[in-house]
Amino acid sequence: MSTRRTLPPMASVAHETEGAKLHAPSAERNAGPITDALREIAPETGRALEIASGTGQHVVAFARAMPGLDWQPTEIDPARRASIDAYVAEAALPNLSPARPLDATAPGWGAENGGQDLIVLVNLLHLISTPEARTVIREAAQALAPGGHLALYGPFLRDGQATSEGDARFDASLRAQDAGIGYKDVAEVAGWIEAAGLTPPGTRVLPANNLLLAARRPT
Repeated sequence: MSTRRTLPPMASVAHETEGAKLHAPSAERNAGPITDALREIAPETGRALEIASGTGQHVVAFARAMPGLDWQPTEIDPARRASIDAYVAEAALPNLSPARPLDATAPGWGAENGGQDLIVLVNLLHLISTPEARTVIREAAQALAPGGHLALYGPFLRDGQATSEGDARFDASLRAQDAGIGYKDVAEVAGWIEAAGLTPPGTRVLPANNLLLAARRPT
């Protein structure tokens, strides 16, 4: 089992708001562009699993924009699961379920969550170690149904370099807190995806120099 149970300080900023809901300004900013990118690759119908759903702001936007998919948010942190559930209750969408606990860095969850037509992961890989990131990708690949899609969004290095001074500073701050974490190189992540048995990922450039990598399990 993975030993990581909390994200490093400064890694994922969310503020308390009404009730159990947490609000992440970055989630509010990027929900629209991520949703638009997902709609280009998502199947019309089926099962969709979000890994590390955070506050719950993203998954509500996804479920509203892609009503033919049944969305299951997951999250390791109890406070964030409570936030997700508050957003889910407020949205009252028939295709959106309450959050389930899941440590995506722990081996074994892929076999327990099989048959997914879409798996989405937003802003996690840079907050976990390389072995943990490889486990997440390997388990996600196992959880996909034949023909299912995997979408990974976040900041990445290109040829080992950050693409902006802000990204370089944030990456350095993460590594200062925990030398095992930090931005992953996009080419290296693409290799992990292919090693997990998925197609070579396509890459979409989204605002703030972030990327969405989209791969598929062969039929």
